[in-house]
Amino acid sequence: MPPLSILLKPASSGCNLRCTYCFYADEAKIRAVPNYGRMPEAVSHALIEKAIGVAEGSVTFLFQGGEPTLAGLDFFRDFVAHVKKTAPSNLAVYYAIQTNGTLLDQEWCRFFKENRFLAGLSLDGSRECHDRFRLDGKGKGTYSRVQQAARQLEQAGVEYNVLTVVTGYLARHIQSAFSSLCRQGFRFQQYIPCLDPLDEKRGGQEYSLSPDRYEVFLKRLFDLWYRELEQGRYWSIRYFDNLLWMLEGHAPEQCSMRGYCGLQYLVEADGSVYPCDFYGLDAYRLGNIRDDAWGDLDRARDVLGFVETSRRIPEKCGQCRWYPLCRNGCRRDRVIEGDKLGSSYYCEAYAGFFSYALPRLGRARILLRHIQAL
Repeated sequence: MPPLSILLKPASSGCNLRCTYCFYADEAKIRAVPNYGRMPEAVSHALIEKAIGVAEGSVTFLFQGGEPTLAGLDFFRDFVAHVKKTAPSNLAVYYAIQTNGTLLDQEWCRFFKENRFLAGLSLDGSRECHDRFRLDGKGKGTYSRVQQAARQLEQAGVEYNVLTVVTGYLARHIQSAFSSLCRQGFRFQQYIPCLDPLDEKRGGQEYSLSPDRYEVFLKRLFDLWYRELEQGRYWSIRYFDNLLWMLEGHAPEQCSMRGYCGLQYLVEADGSVYPCDFYGLDAYRLGNIRDDAWGDLDRARDVLGFVETSRRIPEKCGQCRWYPLCRNGCRRDRVIEGDKLGSSYYCEAYAGFFSYALPRLGRARILLRHIQAL
């Protein structure tokens, strides 16, 4: 088996914030059990032992939510201790966590540093963009608290990046959002389009991101990023980094850019396993980590046809000049046509962006090599 990457929900869908666009809250509310609570040791230990038993080369444990820090620092200490007790010396173990940052303190940050956690900090660009949708339980904005978390991570020497959700509102204000992130020195940035509720028509929410607006966003962000490169400043934007990597003939590392779903494992707090974070739904449940062998989970995915379905290319994509770069985007963004997955909701946005940016992407590769050589 290749290296494993496992996403855990140690606090299930529980969260101390009430972000308007939260896709996992949307998924959870239509499950039979919306929230499985805190992951018991019996589940986390079974996961660790089974994963280490089949992983080859490396295993990565990624903690997400909800808000994963709600599981408590003692949960994470026990998890890492059991990994150290169980893993052989020739197996590389990596940790990552995606957090809203509001519960972090010096003790959390020391733990992350000591155990080499890569932290992803959810921060939607500027104060105006962030506090519009990322609210706490009292309806107050959380921007200042996330800023404080970033400074604590830096002081402790923790590696981290910033994850920004692209709403229709942020797309209209990308210049101020990007400028704010850069002024504060956030070197590693990731932008992901927000998702509309599963059971509703796309485009009907206050935060919805239309294809037209996404195209304008991509073009404007690229202009801003490229201008910085021309002035000798490199800001790592995951999507653009992957495009440059692809143009050099390499496979992208970002899942949504591969053209098909990979072998992923989402483990909920009760041990239920799903094929993807975007499909933590009852209909996609593969089994339970406590009861099922790893091979049985993989066979359940095959029976479900989860990966195979994502490999099917719509006729429109097969004839498109941009398919080698677009690859029809993330499965979750593909429009359902009858009983099949069609082309991406953002198809026209990608086509417009690639036509606009491709001539400069080649130049960007040269500029980046020059900056990295300095």
